[in-house]
Amino acid sequence: MMSLFPIPEPFVHYLAQYHGTRDYFECHEIMEEYWKEKKEAAYEGSWLVLIRIAVMQYHARRGNGSGALKLLAKADSEIEPDRMDELGLNGRQLKRMLGERRERWTDADRVVYDDFNLPIADPALLEAAVRRTEALGAIWLSPGESADANVVHRHLVRDRTDVVVAREASILSRQKERNAGMAD
Repeated sequence: MMSLFPIPEPFVHYLAQYHGTRDYFECHEIMEEYWKEKKEAAYEGSWLVLIRIAVMQYHARRGNGSGALKLLAKADSEIEPDRMDELGLNGRQLKRMLGERRERWTDADRVVYDDFNLPIADPALLEAAVRRTEALGAIWLSPGESADANVVHRHLVRDRTDVVVAREASILSRQKERNAGMAD
């Protein structure tokens, strides 16, 4: 099976992080940024499903069963297998995998982390993702249980300086607007 368009580099990077470093938080960041800048109507839902799958894995590995379960339900209900096929994945197999996981994860207490490898059908996509994984210094299909604690708890250790600076600038701007309004 071959995808219908040139493979987007962020998708390759997502797959390398997902199957190599197992940095699901980074997968979310990569795909969310791409989704925001490339809101292709035909694939917007597919990018969102991939974001949800990565965040599902992130929550499951950290023991947040309720968060993982919610994201699994959303991904399973929103997946469009034909669109996933066009992206180079086996959409029907992925839909089946999500359904099987829902059958096992009947409630938050039954959520158990395991590697959830995406079924890549396009040989060119697979080759590109494996090469990108190697460029990252990672091993394709490395076990997620062996991920470094900084990867597992990424949201707790990431540098949020730019977010804090932007928030402070916004607060100052609103204060100036209020003060200017009072002076009138």
